[in-house]
Amino acid sequence: MENDNNYGDSWDSWVDEALAKLHSLKLLRSLRPINLSPQPHKNCEDDYQVFDEMQPWDRSSVEISISEPTFQKWLLDIPSSVMRFIGDEDTWSNGVADNKEANGRFKKLLLFSGNDYLGLSSHPTIARAVAKAAQEHGMGPRGSALICGYTNYHRLLESSLADLKKKEDCLLCPTGFAANMAVMVALGNIVSLLAAAEKPMKEDRIALFSDALNHASIIDGIRLAERQHTVDVYVYRHCDMSHLSSLLSSCELKKKVVVTDSLFSMDGDFAPMIELVNLRKRHGFLLVIDDAHGTFVCGKHGGGVAEEFNCDRQVDICIGTLSKAAGCHGGFIACSKKWKQLIQSRGRSFIFSTSSPVPIVAAAHAAVIVGKKEGWRRKAIWNRVQEFRALTGIPITSPIISLIVGSEEKALKASRHLLKSGFHVTAIRPPTVPPNSCRLRVTLCATHTTDDLKKLTAALSCCINFQDISLCNSRGTARL
Repeated sequence: MENDNNYGDSWDSWVDEALAKLHSLKLLRSLRPINLSPQPHKNCEDDYQVFDEMQPWDRSSVEISISEPTFQKWLLDIPSSVMRFIGDEDTWSNGVADNKEANGRFKKLLLFSGNDYLGLSSHPTIARAVAKAAQEHGMGPRGSALICGYTNYHRLLESSLADLKKKEDCLLCPTGFAANMAVMVALGNIVSLLAAAEKPMKEDRIALFSDALNHASIIDGIRLAERQHTVDVYVYRHCDMSHLSSLLSSCELKKKVVVTDSLFSMDGDFAPMIELVNLRKRHGFLLVIDDAHGTFVCGKHGGGVAEEFNCDRQVDICIGTLSKAAGCHGGFIACSKKWKQLIQSRGRSFIFSTSSPVPIVAAAHAAVIVGKKEGWRRKAIWNRVQEFRALTGIPITSPIISLIVGSEEKALKASRHLLKSGFHVTAIRPPTVPPNSCRLRVTLCATHTTDDLKKLTAALSCCINFQDISLCNSRGTARL
């Protein structure tokens, strides 16, 4: 499935040149799947049991229990990192039970802070896929994907994700963080490979334009690319297309890349995809999106934010995760075959990581199928978004709700109130967000009910004035 190459032939030719150079240096790396038997089959979707409405087990994705001693520690905001669990008893580093009388007593909480948007982590079809693969193959061969860790299971998952994203191919990575790092580093390598001299000239560099509120994995990947002295970085104000357009117009470098989150994890707002696509047509840049929070959630088939805005073919590289709405673990890069070959040859976080265990890969493949076929889950999550908007009057646009309260003290106080009321909602503080923009980050899931939202908003109204609340619409607070 080819991209709509409105960015011209330039990037294609640069990637071709880089691959030719790697070939001449004998540095091209190939994936060689190890066949595990019995083999999974691509056209076996009917073998996966799906349901047309919420089932009792779905609630386990949002209903949790914590011990009474832990609950009391949380109320006092005491770190619990030294705690270890021995049976049912919470024991601290000195080996003495925190509260013997409280042993066995648990506090039930409703989770409104996770990223399991569709509730697939508790789906029995996915659980069976894990168990079956584990029984037949254990963890599978352990090694990097370029040595012995890549199997027919991995290849099948890559194919299903490429189909979902309408891309030629896909490269699995151990995490979404590693996927972003691999892409950014591979971009920087293009300049080194194409440079005529040992040290690239200024005009040969890549101009990399990054949204000010991009995820930390993008930022860290850019920092690594900068250390190669092959990229010039331009940070544009958050979702400000006028600022981006100005930066693009004034940049004299030929090789341009724009990278952005599609749905921002701490703000809950969408990147202006249509405007980005229009700018891509005018300036010929490579468009890279991190669709971590949009994949499976947005779009008719769960293809993500680009599918939602009907511009998936104008996105050149789409990075995603299997650790959120898929309810599993891992990351991926959906792209052309050429880009895949380049990234797998130069993306260090991919090259030097052990590939995902086969049972996790089998589970993720099941999640792709279930996520597409159980369309009621996407409808349910967007119904919850509408209900929250109606109950509070806050004009949210996604399942990620950023309720900015200001100071750390206010955020912690509100989080403690919700904890006492039976809700797990974490206060987000610096360095995750800028000072004085501390917030409650509420996430909605398909397995929440209307009654859950009514109870949550009632509890929120006791510590937050909905009319005064500031939804995150800040501009220009750079994290780089």
